[in-house]
Order: sequence, then C-alpha cells, then structure tokens
Amino acid sequence: MEHEEQLNKKEQQKRIEQVQERVKILLDGESSGHGFDHTMRVQKLSRAFSRTFTSKKTKNTPHINEEVVELASLLHDVDDYKLFGEENAKNLTNARNILRDAHIDPDTQKAVLDIISTMGYNKLLSGIRPKTFEGKIVSDADMCDAIGAVGIIRTHLYSVAHSTSFFDENTLPTINMSSAQYKSRTSSSSINHFFEKTLRLKDLMLTAPGKKEAKRRHKFLVNFLIEYFTEQNATSWLDYLNNYLKEN
Repeated sequence: MEHEEQLNKKEQQKRIEQVQERVKILLDGESSGHGFDHTMRVQKLSRAFSRTFTSKKTKNTPHINEEVVELASLLHDVDDYKLFGEENAKNLTNARNILRDAHIDPDTQKAVLDIISTMGYNKLLSGIRPKTFEGKIVSDADMCDAIGAVGIIRTHLYSVAHSTSFFDENTLPTINMSSAQYKSRTSSSSINHFFEKTLRLKDLMLTAPGKKEAKRRHKFLVNFLIEYFTEQNATSWLDYLNNYLKEN
C-alpha cells in the first residue's frame, strides 16, 4: 500500500512538472509583473500556506488537496485578460488545454478551473471570491505577491510596460472603483495603484496564514510610501496617506 502511494505521488509530481513546463513556455519573458517568476512565487507561497494546515493534526483541520493547490497556483495567470484577452479569460482556454494534455483527472481539472475562475482583484470587485480552502490559499498567495517589496517592483514593471509614470503628484487616486472602472482604466501611476488596490489587500485575505503574511508586507509598503513622499517633499501626499490609513 505504501509502495503504491509512493508511485502515485511520483506520477502526480510528473504531471505537475509537465504543467509547470507548459506555463513557463507561456509566461517566460512576460515583463509586466505577471511572468513566470510571479507564478513560481505564488506556487511557493501557496505551498507554505498549505503546510500551516497540513502540519496540524486536529479534527478541525481542513483537508487540503495539495495537487489542486499546486495546479491552481501554476495556472492562475495563464488566461489573465491583461495578457491573453477577454475570450481566453472567459473560457480559460490555456488552462483547459494544459490540464487536458497533462492527463489530469476530471474532478481535479474541475476543482482547479473553478478556483481560477474566481481569482483576481477584478473578480473580487464583482463580489466573486474562491469558496474552497484550496482556492482561498492560492488567492491569498497571489494577492500577497502584490504587496511587499516584490509587489512594489511588480507595480513599477507594469507601469513601465504600459508607459505610465511612477508618481504623478497632481493626480489623485480613484478610490472604490467598480469592476468595470478597474478594467477600463487606461492609465494609473504606480503610486495611485498602491492606493487604488494594493493597500486594500491586507483586509481581503481569506486564510490565517494569508492574513499574517499580508500584514507584514502591508507594513513594508506603508513605510516605503512614507519614505518616498518624504524624499519627494510631497507633504500633501503624506497627509493623504495618513488620512487614507485612518479611514481604511
């Protein structure tokens, strides 16, 4: 029985590696902050979050399907509308093809696709959120990668890729955007993006490890903004940040 389980684990790992290689081909070289390096960080963080549950042996510990977590973390951006267009985002074309070609069983495919279809900040603005524990883990890992030091760099990369500025002192953020507004906006400075989205993420986590990690990264982002506005002598933005933090 133990030998059979080991063989199953090896076969599962081969399938995951096959999926990972396909994702690498799709996303490697993507330079707007949603590349393969982002996927690898989300996968690693999802594993870490999963371990906080699987390492506990209590009757209240939720069962985590680790294969679903691995696959959803790998595939969560392969049909992102910002990279592959609205049709792919709607149909999850790349994710379906990759799962099929890797011979992932139908139940696992469905679980993974259900997670991907409910992930993302735009979906959140529409009131759509992951319902399974696996989905919550991957969603939290994805959002955490948008917050701390790496999140700052990713936001800058996105701005460079879309020819927007890092800081426009004369343009204030648009707070509490709808899903349609968020998707249709054509330009937003990196600093505005922090206020419009990133600073909100700490309070949107769905799991205990996600909340803990997001809180740490949030603190780093706030300290960065304080230092940045101080160096820019942008006192009105320091006041704006302080008021924002009091109200949110």
